[in-house]
Amino acid sequence: MWIFDAHLDLALNGVDWNRDLRQCVDDIRAQEQAAGMLEKGRQTNTLSFPELRIAQVPVCLTTLLARQEMTIDHTFGWTSPQTCYAMAHAHLAYYRAMERSGYLRMIRTRQELQKHWRAYTEQNGVGSGGEDTQLVGSTSNEAPLGFILTMEGADPVLTPETIYEFHEAGLRALGLTHYGTNRYGGGTRSEVGLSLDAIELLKHCEKLGITIDVTHLSDVAFWQVIKHFQGPIHASHQNARAICNWQRQFSDDQIKVVIERGGVLGVALDIIMMQDGYVRGVSKNEVTLERAVDQIEHVRKLANGSLANVGIGTDLDGGYGCEQTPADLNRYRDVQKLVPMMLARGFSEEEIESVFYGNWMKFFSRVLPE
Repeated sequence: MWIFDAHLDLALNGVDWNRDLRQCVDDIRAQEQAAGMLEKGRQTNTLSFPELRIAQVPVCLTTLLARQEMTIDHTFGWTSPQTCYAMAHAHLAYYRAMERSGYLRMIRTRQELQKHWRAYTEQNGVGSGGEDTQLVGSTSNEAPLGFILTMEGADPVLTPETIYEFHEAGLRALGLTHYGTNRYGGGTRSEVGLSLDAIELLKHCEKLGITIDVTHLSDVAFWQVIKHFQGPIHASHQNARAICNWQRQFSDDQIKVVIERGGVLGVALDIIMMQDGYVRGVSKNEVTLERAVDQIEHVRKLANGSLANVGIGTDLDGGYGCEQTPADLNRYRDVQKLVPMMLARGFSEEEIESVFYGNWMKFFSRVLPE
């Protein structure tokens, strides 16, 4: 089953974590083991370019992610807006380098999306990248991984007008906040609203046709975005608070608004968004991918039986590895286990296709420029 993944952090892995994503998952794990890397997320990665080909992923959204952290005693984030800006451009340079080498293809328009999807699905099949111990891309005749550029947290946007520069570079989606607060407003684990600069930034995004990713907003900031932004919205990697009860997830009312606005919510596979009460480094991974099916069913219920507003947004290797995923997910290809689970729950193959890729294809075929 083809997968359109609405949230991956490929440059974070390639640049910040210094991983060679041309290699297979096992080789990356072995290198980190040999280097004695013991910090969270090391030796447990789930994805790479060969892995995504084997898993049948033609298109993803992938991030520019450079979060500002005011203190220096941390391993994630950057201390100034200027450094965030620089790191976002480092991520952009990584994507350009991988595109030049034949591993990636940037998608800017709806025509490019549809053309790439046809090319990839016609040229690639299950495991068609060859043995997963080999590099793929520049030596392959198969279509590369297509990506739509998004930004997770607007810290690199120095002023609201800076968004025009990023849009020219290919940015088509934007999340204002990440964890904590930034210059544009409140994010996860905060209850701060939007700043005045955020209102201006939203106006520029509306003019440019950039879709706003409402994932990671505080509750206050979420409702302010709904009020002040009339352009397209989506939630790239967002689960339900009714299933995992803490602020990172959406309330039913928030999910309903995304549905009413024609947005899609991507089911996330980070266990902190699936297993209620999960504590990093303490809790055992008790839930399986069945919990993701619960999430799909929950959104369908809130949409009065429709599946048009739910998709996949795994967030895999978003600063963690399989130590923080459902118990039955060891590497990215295991996402395909959702297919028999959904069939067993009574979903038709057509419905599964809509969740796996169809709904995101329709959404971005509508919101991307011609």
